[in-house]
Amino acid sequence: MKPEAVEFLTAGLRPVDCRTCGTRVLVKKNSLQHTSVQWTSDASRSCPVFAERVAAGARTALLDSCARLSESIAAAVEDGLLEVADG
Repeated sequence: MKPEAVEFLTAGLRPVDCRTCGTRVLVKKNSLQHTSVQWTSDASRSCPVFAERVAAGARTALLDSCARLSESIAAAVEDGLLEVADG
């Protein structure tokens, strides 16, 4: 991958830990409505919510984010740990 493509895909990503299970993801808030999340581990092994869904037959690629992780990301924004790009 070209360096400019890597920069485009990774610029602005910041680590955020789930306040419930401790799973760490990389996050970029492009706007209040748009959040990019890059998992740094296998979601079905590190997130109990994803693990439960996979055990029930779901495929992680088709799952939305965990609500607990979404709450942790929102809290990181509120606490000033994560900036909103357009905000």
